[in-house]
Amino acid sequence: MNNNTVSPASLELPVRSINDAPAASRDAIAAVQKAFGFVPNLIGAIANVPAGLHAYLAASSAFEKTSFSPAEQQLILIAISSVNDCGYCVAAHSLVAKAMVKVDPAIVAAVRAGNPVPDAKLDALINLTREIVANRGYISPEKLNAFIAAGYTREQAVEILLGVVQKIISNYFIHLSPVALDPAFRGEATEQQAA
Repeated sequence: MNNNTVSPASLELPVRSINDAPAASRDAIAAVQKAFGFVPNLIGAIANVPAGLHAYLAASSAFEKTSFSPAEQQLILIAISSVNDCGYCVAAHSLVAKAMVKVDPAIVAAVRAGNPVPDAKLDALINLTREIVANRGYISPEKLNAFIAAGYTREQAVEILLGVVQKIISNYFIHLSPVALDPAFRGEATEQQAA
């Protein structure tokens, strides 16, 4: 939901393929194609700005190296994208979470909806993530203490920021230049996207 009082404008950047992307983006697009079997529209559009594409992929790579499990990583990314109102990223990471990482669909649904997560440890993780995003990095002692009590560390609170960096690039890019939801992600479309 756009809570801004200004009607959003769109940059309307085209979705590029490996054939028509700037030369500095082509190797990265090829790597994404090889890894996923297709080039998501987000990647094709952000490829218009090679530095942006490389920054996004570097942030993604850094976040993948955190101490969080693949399931925790995907839930963090869904939580960030939900708070930032990026339906495209919510759908993409919901698919990855359920189909590739095998996260319980009830947990994914709770994170997407902004509801409590039916797992105490994950709930503490998601609550801290939501607070970091909503409050631009400021956190309450209660959320931090719950996170630590659940078995996470202070260093892992910093690792959440790597996911925030990754999602600020993609979430805000989608706000600036919306792209169509890829067919692979349509089964996870948000209600707003399905309407």
